[in-house]
Amino acid sequence: MGQMGDVVTEPERYAWPNDARAATVITFDLDAESGVLGDFPAAAARLGIMSHQIYGPRTGLPRLLRILDRRQITATFFVPGFTAERHPDAVRAIRDAGHEIAHHGYLHERVAGTTEPEEEGFLLRGIEVLERVAGVRPVGWRAPMWEVNYRTPALLARNGFLYDSSLMDADRPYLLAAGDAEDGATIVEVPVHWSLDDGEQYAWLPGIWEGTTIENPRKVLDMWTQEFDAVVGEGECFVLTNHPFLSGRPSRARALDGLLGHIKETPRVWITQAGELAAFVAGLELPAVRHEPPLPSGQSSGGQIIPGRPKGGYT
Repeated sequence: MGQMGDVVTEPERYAWPNDARAATVITFDLDAESGVLGDFPAAAARLGIMSHQIYGPRTGLPRLLRILDRRQITATFFVPGFTAERHPDAVRAIRDAGHEIAHHGYLHERVAGTTEPEEEGFLLRGIEVLERVAGVRPVGWRAPMWEVNYRTPALLARNGFLYDSSLMDADRPYLLAAGDAEDGATIVEVPVHWSLDDGEQYAWLPGIWEGTTIENPRKVLDMWTQEFDAVVGEGECFVLTNHPFLSGRPSRARALDGLLGHIKETPRVWITQAGELAAFVAGLELPAVRHEPPLPSGQSSGGQIIPGRPKGGYT
């Protein structure tokens, strides 16, 4: 899979370690209050809304950490800097349980539509907080709302990141060009998808995330299990995204536990963290994919796309 253009190319194939036939990464976004405040700062005055978000680090996270420990799975947690400041013990509990801590902005800011200095400022502020609170320098980043600028890979590479986990154009990680063709800088992309995000299944808040349906965990478990089985059958990579304030609630956590049990029971599946997966892919000799805006000749995006705010949906 090379430069994006008018030729459709098959994604680059490679063998998984230890004769595995597929890979799996379980990830969580510990958004807490930042998941609302980044888009709706006035919600800080609404205690009911804030309590809904605080459920993640206060109640959902301990339950999920117990499940992961029982299943002997180490996950990747994408943590906004504001969450680390507000809930330092929760972030340290993730670290002490052996899970990877990665970057998810400072206040869950959408970087699409920002200037480059603004975007890099969010990046640097989040790094500083995670280092100060947890003693961790993150190597991975995930865009809030999965909104990424075309310049973002270069910013990540410039600030020492190994991988991004925000794009949706492949079923397995790949090498992503991060800058001008002349400098050869790259990072690894660990692809995701809305259908494997619990925000599309469970997120609902009055006046904030409306127009969605709170789904039955049985339906979600069935959907995710079908996708996992299909991914394994194709020999690809299954990347699941959950939020402790959503999937940490009892029936949803039970459904997730059932999925993790099915994953553990499936033979020859490499269950790993995003950072370990990215390090493996970075060591392969893969051609880098370069993403460029699909614009008519003579037009320029200025390096960014400015999206509208969706009525529903969350990550």
